[in-house]
Amino acid sequence: MTTTPTSDKTPSVFTDEKYGAQRTEAAVWAGASALITDRRGRVLVERVSYRDTRVLPGGAVDKCESPAHAAARELREELGVTMALDRGLAVDWVSAAGANARPAMRFPGEVLHVFDGGTWSDEQIAAIRPREGEIEAVEFVEPARLPELMSPDNARRALSALRARINAAGPALLEDGLPIAPTVLDQAGVLRTARARHHFPFHTGPAPEDLPVHQAWGWLFAPDGRVLVLLEPDTGAACLPGGTPEPQDRGDPLLTLRRETREEAAAEVGEPLFIGHLSATDETCSRLRYAAVLTRLGPAPVDPATGRTYIRILATPEQALELFDWGESAADQLAALHQARTRLNIPKAVRQPITEPAADTFTL
Repeated sequence: MTTTPTSDKTPSVFTDEKYGAQRTEAAVWAGASALITDRRGRVLVERVSYRDTRVLPGGAVDKCESPAHAAARELREELGVTMALDRGLAVDWVSAAGANARPAMRFPGEVLHVFDGGTWSDEQIAAIRPREGEIEAVEFVEPARLPELMSPDNARRALSALRARINAAGPALLEDGLPIAPTVLDQAGVLRTARARHHFPFHTGPAPEDLPVHQAWGWLFAPDGRVLVLLEPDTGAACLPGGTPEPQDRGDPLLTLRRETREEAAAEVGEPLFIGHLSATDETCSRLRYAAVLTRLGPAPVDPATGRTYIRILATPEQALELFDWGESAADQLAALHQARTRLNIPKAVRQPITEPAADTFTL
């Protein structure tokens, strides 16, 4: 028997039956899903027989079942895949309005858990066996397509969970798919527009002399091993500091890199190291990649080329790559980058929450 005080002096008897009845009146639904990506960062969605929009793998939590077990059970039933899900990405409070629930459903609200299903290899993807009669198709799609393919609430939740995974700050608490404490990735709307797609082979050797340089971008290291990434303020699209050569650069890509870095990010760097270039056999230009140490970061400037002020963030190189769609060559570029990091005597960054750097952080 439980007693709860109604005043400082007079307790009232609150029986287990009364307590249970009160909690039953306030009961809500519970659901669980899994967010799975391929090596290109595309999200697995299902086309199901009972909806006209795509969904993440998942479903209702059964009686006396934990959300983690429910998500694992749904993966087994829907995709024929057995795996444990032990890392949460988001917990979402879904209201009737947020779910656009029909009155006949008598929707009481739902607590929906999103678990991290990981990044699947080609072998794992090939092992998928969709459940006949329910799962009509399984596909991996660019994150920016989720609002087009999913219901609004499901798309909001999936994108928030994906940003939480990249951000590495722990599970996000959501209300109707939106975080109650937005990170810089949420505020910028990262992944709501298509990521920069550069599916070009990466070469560590010098760029061909007969190809003009179209682009000089830099991986700029902070002392803790994270790198500077720029986010478009209007779209949340990510880019590395750097840009296109201009006449005043006199054909020197290092002058291009330093000028663009200063104009876009108010950043000064040490002596850059060339790490490689991107170009395909049918390309008429090359794209150069450098690594350098940040030596100064001033107040965020207005970029003279665009008239906008970029959002500057610090992320590990691995987190930064999740903001781009660079295909298989991304792994080669990452390996070359870490070799350059070692030569620059910069430590390898541990995965940590993405932050905005303050001006003058790197004055050396």
